[in-house]
Formats: sequence, C-alpha cells, structure tokens
Amino acid sequence: MEYRILCVINYSSSLQDYNTAILFFHLVTPFIANFISAFYIVFGTARQKSITRTKRTYIRHILEQFIEHKQLIISPLILLILSMPRLIISLISGCVDVSNNPWLYLSGYFISFNLSMLIFIVFVFPSKLYMKTFRESFQKFRRSNY
Repeated sequence: MEYRILCVINYSSSLQDYNTAILFFHLVTPFIANFISAFYIVFGTARQKSITRTKRTYIRHILEQFIEHKQLIISPLILLILSMPRLIISLISGCVDVSNNPWLYLSGYFISFNLSMLIFIVFVFPSKLYMKTFRESFQKFRRSNY
C-alpha cells in the first residue's frame, strides 16, 4: 500500500495574513465592482426612464430594469459562490494524509477550476440576448454542416 502525504507550506504569520488579505481582495473586489456597476445601470436607467415616461412609477421602472438586467445581478453572485472552494482550499494549511481518500482531495483540487469551466453557464444562460445570439449561431452552424 502506498502512503502519500500532501503538505502545504506554512509561512510566517505576517506573510500568511498578507496572503489571506490578497485572496479576499481578489475575491471581493471584482464582486463589489460588478455588483455596484449592475445597480448603477439598473437605477440609472430606471431614473432616466421615469423622467421620460411619467405614466409609470419609479419603483415600476426599477423592477422592469431588474428583470431586463437580471444577468448583471446573477453573474457576480454565481462567480462569488464558485470562487469559494478555491478560497477555502487556499486557506487550508498543514499536512494531509491523502492515501486514505485520494479522490476526495483530488476532487477538491478540481473544484477550484469550476469557475473557469462554467463561464458559459454563468454569463450566457441568465442573459436573453446572449442566449438568443447563441441559438442563432448554433442554428447557423448546424445548417452549414448539413
């Protein structure tokens, strides 16, 4: 029976704190930027439409803009959720005995790649425009091959 131990390097506490701060910064900053941009687009567009179209209330315009731009809200949330395993794996330190459950640790390692593999699902499926363009492109591709 093979005996495998997987070790992660232990750094000094100041370097570990710096690493943790950088990890959180790279996770939280894009999320906040995307989220603020999405809300700016939704509320800015709703404000402009409420000025020009006075028959509807401002709240009604906001709700319409949320429905129209839902992919701008959903995508950052999904990206944040998909990035969490990578963050958790990065924060775990110490040695682990991998010989008992190698598939568990290997699958944990590959979970960190979910984000890059699911970009299509995260950005295309929530958007009506992207899905429409994808379907049209796929139909053109199918017609050109037959």
